[in-house]
Amino acid sequence: MKDFKELIVWQKAVDFVTKIYQETIPFPKEELYGLVSQIRRAAVSVPANISEGYTRRYTNEYIQFLYIALASCGEIETLLIISSNLKFVFSKELNLLVKDLLEIKKMLNALISSLKKKVNGG
Repeated sequence: MKDFKELIVWQKAVDFVTKIYQETIPFPKEELYGLVSQIRRAAVSVPANISEGYTRRYTNEYIQFLYIALASCGEIETLLIISSNLKFVFSKELNLLVKDLLEIKKMLNALISSLKKKVNGG
């Protein structure tokens, strides 16, 4: 694989960012610099860290960036639950976003495991 844009997990993460932006448009205006900004930044962080890690020289650095992307997924899920509790996002949309997020997390974990085996010679 020659380019991070070929990674399915990166593609799904970029699509997820688009969904997050669309879902946060109707949030109250007073949340523009609160929850909206935080959710969007965390969502953008996922594909950004995947691509940044991919372009690093060493596999261990790549793994570290994938862990950062994975941590951002946890942050996003928490922020979405808070948004749902505040009735800014409805349960149907929340469930779809969390389902997408779970798929991205599984793919990140699989990629991390694969890279760790490579590093450890297994």
